[in-house]
Amino acid sequence: MTAPIHLSDFEEYAAASLPRMVYDYYAGGAHDEITLRKNREAYQRLELHYRVLRDVADRNLETELLGQTLSMPVFIAPTAFHQLANEEGEVATARAVARAGTVMGLSTLSTRSIEDVGAAAQGRLWFQLYVYKDREATLELIARAEAAGAKALLLTVDAQVWGIRERDVRNQFQLPPGLRMVNLATSGKSEFPEAGGSGLAAYVNTMFDPSLSWSDLEWLCSSTKLPVLIKGVVRGDDAAIAMEHGAAGVVVSNHGGRQLDTSPAPITVLPAVVEGVAGRGIVLIDGGIRRGTDVVKAVALGADAVAIGRPVLWGLATGGEDGVVRVLEMIRTEVDLAMALCGARTVDEVTEDLVG
Repeated sequence: MTAPIHLSDFEEYAAASLPRMVYDYYAGGAHDEITLRKNREAYQRLELHYRVLRDVADRNLETELLGQTLSMPVFIAPTAFHQLANEEGEVATARAVARAGTVMGLSTLSTRSIEDVGAAAQGRLWFQLYVYKDREATLELIARAEAAGAKALLLTVDAQVWGIRERDVRNQFQLPPGLRMVNLATSGKSEFPEAGGSGLAAYVNTMFDPSLSWSDLEWLCSSTKLPVLIKGVVRGDDAAIAMEHGAAGVVVSNHGGRQLDTSPAPITVLPAVVEGVAGRGIVLIDGGIRRGTDVVKAVALGADAVAIGRPVLWGLATGGEDGVVRVLEMIRTEVDLAMALCGARTVDEVTEDLVG
């Protein structure tokens, strides 16, 4: 195997080594996967109108989010079931994050405990939260995240009813024997129910609360000392409402194209969401980011930082902790190059006029 030179190389190598059910779970999207494809294509359509004759000899990619300094405006999006890719799972990912100096979003549906991942992340942890019908189980997750050193909550709001991922249905996706959602063990919610088709879909539609509303955001904000970010926003008016109900910011996201097919690519709605937030909180974005130029485009259009998900899983599957570090190093190198070629020395100098 030759050394990867592009993030897509990690996917190619992972696809060759992972079981088909696992690869399809990570790679797949909802229904016809139109949104999954659009997420990537939308970045490719944007052009960078670079500046010239700017002194870019000294560059600094650091950015600050919620009081934490990140080595670059890139962090790891929360994704489930890392032990499907590597035995150490989310702990390996967290160690890589600590080495790279960024932040990890830890999924509610992780296969390693909040406590173990928190220790490995060395304070560079945000916790992604699904709200369960059992609110006590939800509050227990929040308390454990706080105790484990999480610095923020990412409340996912686009998945209280599960999208149909046809690859998972065909494969009858289940966790292999010995793997479970360990953070839900004490509340009896750590395993999929017996069902045909996707076991994860059956689990979500049994356990998650589909009645979640804006009043629940206020309840959540009052139940934690952590800042709460709303993940799954694609409309400016929803972004404005989120800020009015106590959110510290939003994540522009369509769940990686895995929920509502034909929903918009996040980068296409980013300006409207930025307008809705109106400086009252931070704006983050995920979905389709595979190049340093994608990061620069998102920051130019108003994102404070971007999140990458699938590339991290491919790196984890290919090389464990070191594979994730390599993915983060690769995207950082590309961001640095793109900024330099655009005439930007700092993240603050990546401005809207660069994108056309």
